[in-house]
Amino acid sequence: MNLVAKASCKIRKILKSEEDVVSMADSSITIDDIEGELFKIERIRDILVRRESELRYMMDDIQLCKEITRLKKELQKLVSVPDKDKSKEDKEKEDELLQQLHKLVETRDFLVDDVEFERLREREEDKEMAEFLQSKFPRSLKSKNPSQDRRMTSRAQQTSSPFVTKTGLTLLKECCGFTCSIM
Repeated sequence: MNLVAKASCKIRKILKSEEDVVSMADSSITIDDIEGELFKIERIRDILVRRESELRYMMDDIQLCKEITRLKKELQKLVSVPDKDKSKEDKEKEDELLQQLHKLVETRDFLVDDVEFERLREREEDKEMAEFLQSKFPRSLKSKNPSQDRRMTSRAQQTSSPFVTKTGLTLLKECCGFTCSIM
């Protein structure tokens, strides 16, 4: 075969394969449907980012609680020794441990405040998103039954353990349970 015949054959194959391609424009999906799906995906992404952030806060809190617990045990050993039997190093170590504990408790307080700030910011974002969606898709949101949303939330909560369904703030206030008692 010569070059022209080969090229002609390839062009026919390409044209034939293009006939098999179905364009998205041929489907019955409307622009509103596509925008709605994009908003749903964006909302899911936001929820996942929030959950990741919450888990990071929880990890930081657990680490702080472990360190506080360790320091408290070490301090308790030093405090149990009568003052008359303590060496100068013991007294210095005791002061140092108290300072470290103070810093960790301040750090944890900051963490709790930060979680509360994030919770309020997320609540405001949710309100703004709901207003936007109501203005953008008034018909589709009105047709939704509010009891469906409650059922879906309830079902999601049932699949998680109670530890996970608590808010980050609640977990931080409770610290890490029985392993640490800061307050």
